[in-house]
Amino acid sequence: MRIGLVIVEGREVLVAADAEGRPVDLGAMAEKELGMRIPRDPVELAMDPDALASLDPLLDPEEGVAERYRTPQPDRWLPPFRRPSKVLALAWNYRAHAEEGGREVPAEPVFFAKAPSCLIGHGECIVVPEGIGRVDPEVELAVVLGRRARAVSAQEAYDYVAGYTVFNDVTARDLQRGDIQEGRPWFRAKSLDTFGPVGPWLVTSDEVGDPHGLTLELEVNGKLRQSASTADMLFSVPELVEYISQYITLCPGDVIATGTPAGIAPVRPGDEVVCRVEGIGTLINSVVSAG
Repeated sequence: MRIGLVIVEGREVLVAADAEGRPVDLGAMAEKELGMRIPRDPVELAMDPDALASLDPLLDPEEGVAERYRTPQPDRWLPPFRRPSKVLALAWNYRAHAEEGGREVPAEPVFFAKAPSCLIGHGECIVVPEGIGRVDPEVELAVVLGRRARAVSAQEAYDYVAGYTVFNDVTARDLQRGDIQEGRPWFRAKSLDTFGPVGPWLVTSDEVGDPHGLTLELEVNGKLRQSASTADMLFSVPELVEYISQYITLCPGDVIATGTPAGIAPVRPGDEVVCRVEGIGTLINSVVSAG
């Protein structure tokens, strides 16, 4: 199931995608059609197999139920999860990206943090502050945790995954380069407000299956810049969950952005950035200048 959060007429609504990708009010449909209350949090719902099994048939277009609960055009899309305690991202998890940056291919995962406050939804604007210099978008597959994970093995990692979404790891490249030269962390360059577009959907693990054969693409103003497959990741989703959870407890709603392929290039105010991950969704955000 594809689950999201939107604002419609000033009200937050938990939605799912119908067969045509349009949002359907899940809460209203569950209550009126099934007489049941469902979790209002996308991650909680994604981890509730009984609720998903009850709702899935109602989204079948042949049943004709979902169309009765389609929402009006959303005023705003929110990230498809609530208040993650942390957003972790992988550096150089694609060989070609490491090579284009003049880096050696890492022997073990290299991860860094982005502030959760940088997250924005589909359709929101990436705001570039004055004097910030070069800004690069980066398309990534993101993993959303569904259960508390500590010292989890790769063999059991999928049991802790709620689903997947599209992530744009926007980077203030000049700030990052300056921080690297001075031996400082990248946190500032990765965490500017609005530098974490994500969504629009959280796609449940059962619908995705194996996440290691999905095409990723990034376009700017209709021109393709990045195109690769998650099969090219150096470290797989289970390996990343295992590695990170040995050091840091992962909590429900936490996000792991699994790295970007080669092809990074700058954007400017006025540009439109489109990130796609096969089977997961399309994330669109415009770039504007502050003020």
